[in-house]
Formats: sequence, C-alpha cells, structure tokens
Amino acid sequence: MNDILTAGKVETSTDAHGVATISFFHPAHNSLPGALLTELAATITRVGQAAQTKVIVLRSEGEKTFCAGASFDELMAIGTEAEGLDFFSGFAKVINACRTCPCIIIGRVQGKAIGGGVGVAAATDYCLATAHAAVKLSELVVGIGPFVVGPAVERKIGGAAYAQLALDAAEFRSAAWARDRGLYAEIFDTTEQLDHAVAAFAAKLAAYNPEALRELKQVFWQGTVHWGDLLVERAGISGRLVLSDFTRQAIHRFKAKA
Repeated sequence: MNDILTAGKVETSTDAHGVATISFFHPAHNSLPGALLTELAATITRVGQAAQTKVIVLRSEGEKTFCAGASFDELMAIGTEAEGLDFFSGFAKVINACRTCPCIIIGRVQGKAIGGGVGVAAATDYCLATAHAAVKLSELVVGIGPFVVGPAVERKIGGAAYAQLALDAAEFRSAAWARDRGLYAEIFDTTEQLDHAVAAFAAKLAAYNPEALRELKQVFWQGTVHWGDLLVERAGISGRLVLSDFTRQAIHRFKAKA
C-alpha cells in the first residue's frame, strides 16, 4: 500500500477536569486518507461516550493547514462507484460522529481549511481560529462538488454563503469572512492566543452542568437525524461524478499543476 495512505495519526488525551483533546495529523497538509478518517470518527465517538469526558477539543497538528480535505492520492485511485462511495463517505463518518457525540466539541483551527476540512470545522459546536484560517471548497475545480460537507457548512453559514464557497471553488475566503458568517466564533492573530482562548473556553464549559450541555447539544443539532442517510447519499453523487471523463481530465490537470 502507498506509504502516504498509511501515514498519519490520531491522538487523544483527557485532563483532570474532563477536557478531552483529539488531535489528528497527516504529513500531506493534513489531507486525510479514508483509514484515518474512519479512525478519527471512531475516536470522536469513543471519547464522547467516555464517562470522564465533559467537553472535546478537536484540533490538528502543524501550523499552516488545519485540514486540506480528503487524500488526493486516494481520489486518483478510484476505479468503481463502490470505491467512490467508500472514499467520499470518509468525511460523512466524521461529520456524523461530531453530530451524534453527546459532548460539546470545540474546534481549534490554526490554519487553512479546504474541502472536507471546512466540513470538519463546521461540524464542531463552537469553533475558534487564527486569522490565517482561510476557507475554500475546492471540489468543483476537480469536477465534483462539496456534496458531503454541504449540509454541515450550510447549517453553519447559511445557504447564500455556502453557494459562494461552492461555486467560487478556486478562491479562498478569509478567516474574517468565515467569522462574520458564523463558521468561526472568534479569530486570533496568533496560535498562542488561539490556544489560550480554546483552553479557557474548554475549562469554562467543563465547569457547567454536563446534563445541561448534553441537552443543549441535542437542541443545536435538532432536525439532522436524517444526516445518517443523507451524507451517504451525497457521497454516492460524488462517487459517480469522479468516474466521469470530465472529472478524470480535471484531476489530471490539477495534479500536473501541483
């Protein structure tokens, strides 16, 4: 198997106050292969169900990129609709794990979020970022669309802003743009300031009534029960599109420029 597809890691830790940190990393700008997405989703579910967990901080390692989306190497290797469905279901698993997790999830976004990375940020309940955390939904550039992450992104920033990101697929929107539309609650000039704010907010939440937080989580995500099926259906759309001649040619052109 390609070494790049087996690289990466997911790590967890929980402090004495019940603040659990889940951290993911992949050497290719935190672009996540399917196996790592599955592990991340399972970790969110497991940590969220642990009795000692009161709040979760979801973060990535590195400085410049929070998450560059799905693995491009895996994308290029898709040969059947079944493989396409499996590939595009990766971020569906993570988004649904965040959605069904009983604990509040704080997103810590230190750098750019692209494609599925925007979906991960949108799937957290309260997201803090640096001023360097620009966002882009780049899927149309390679002939598909942000179908899987779309519901999570639209839920956070609204239909008009989601359409702007989805259609202007080659351009980044600034962290300030994302904050003003609700994806980020606050943005900070430095990673150090971000980490201080994340730690302070997590400690504040951990001191609240955990039952009240669980009930609030249910309220926040009301009306999304059908996402278990919806996101898989959306993955199927991309899984079909990726096999088209148009998309194949777009992928090769994109790869040649990379």
